[in-house]
Amino acid sequence: MSEATAVATSSPSMPWRSLMPWGISLAVMAVLPFLFEGGTAFTLMNVIGINIVFAMSYNMLLGQGGMLSFGHAVFFGMGSYAAMHAMNAIDEASYTGEGFWAHIPVVSMPLVGMIAGGLVALVIGWPFCRRAGTAFAMITLGLGELVAAAGQMFPSLFGGEAGIFANRMVGPQWFGLELSSARDVYGFIAFWTLVAVAAMWAFTRTPLGRMSNAVRDNPDRMAFIGYQPRNIRYLIFIASGSFGGLAGGMAAVNYEIITPESLGLIPSGMALLMAAVGGLGVFYGPIVGAIVVTLINSMLSDYTDASILYVGLIFLSIVMFAPRGLAGGIEQVRVAWREGQLTSCLPGWLTGAAAVVLIATGLSLAVELLFHWRHGSDSISQFFGMTLNETSVWQWGAVVALVASGITLMRATRTLRESE
Repeated sequence: MSEATAVATSSPSMPWRSLMPWGISLAVMAVLPFLFEGGTAFTLMNVIGINIVFAMSYNMLLGQGGMLSFGHAVFFGMGSYAAMHAMNAIDEASYTGEGFWAHIPVVSMPLVGMIAGGLVALVIGWPFCRRAGTAFAMITLGLGELVAAAGQMFPSLFGGEAGIFANRMVGPQWFGLELSSARDVYGFIAFWTLVAVAAMWAFTRTPLGRMSNAVRDNPDRMAFIGYQPRNIRYLIFIASGSFGGLAGGMAAVNYEIITPESLGLIPSGMALLMAAVGGLGVFYGPIVGAIVVTLINSMLSDYTDASILYVGLIFLSIVMFAPRGLAGGIEQVRVAWREGQLTSCLPGWLTGAAAVVLIATGLSLAVELLFHWRHGSDSISQFFGMTLNETSVWQWGAVVALVASGITLMRATRTLRESE
């Protein structure tokens, strides 16, 4: 009787509990414009929104479908190009006020990019999805380089090295968005980010979303029970390409320019980086990764010339020491708190975190000393208030001491973490 009462009592609260993250996200997006006044902050938030959709679309491939891709930027770029050509068509049609494009608002460009990305995936996906694993990764790598090279060879379509420009303040206006200010563009990006994330979350609840996890974990068993893994991979490939194109359409409106560089390996690697840092096994992992990586790329360069190197070190550290990503760690803490084991797990986690901080500080000091040595003695750099001197034995000794202390602490407290 008590069990039935507990179920009856808890069941009505379940919808509210599942809707709580969406309500919090909506509230945060609504409050942010009132907390920041400068255009730089809005620009950074717009980039974060685009990267969130891009990283989550990649997670549909790798995190849910188990397909490692090095050419996901093809869908992002093709969606951007399609939206850019559509914006130019709207600009031309606005002078006469006639034709199809004269009635299409710029705020719908993410849908144009989504259609373009989905069509590209529809055309090229069937032969590619025949293979999985390393073969699929190499195929997508070749695809990315092929399309990036084509961007230089067909200037009428891709604009050559200069790319294609467009104006977002043309055509009919919906919802009062003129897209003339950074605040207007933020509202546009926030809306489409929320819509895209909600749609991708809904996709995970569909039978196809469930089967994508099954194909990732055991494709042979799926084939045994009558579901062809190739067909499921193909449908996931189309869905992922569609949302990648949607992110490209958002980027076209935000930047008003697109170049063939957006089709190459670097943007694809960035999608992999954001998804892996955030956590591939958790739905909101790519959101966390997109926020962290974007902030590092945008803000760390103001303090050091080695910002790109730090991004690589962070990626290696996540892969080696936290394969579940940042969101995986958050979930681990949440589960321990829910099960009442947080007190027993906390000492091991804190000592492990302290060891990582010591090692990271030592490696960062070594990186800054090497960069200072590269630039010569004419440049004056500091590290936590300490003037760098690459010839100082004490500073190199500090590097060795910090790294050695971190490694020693990690090994000494290993039993605390293994007993959790």
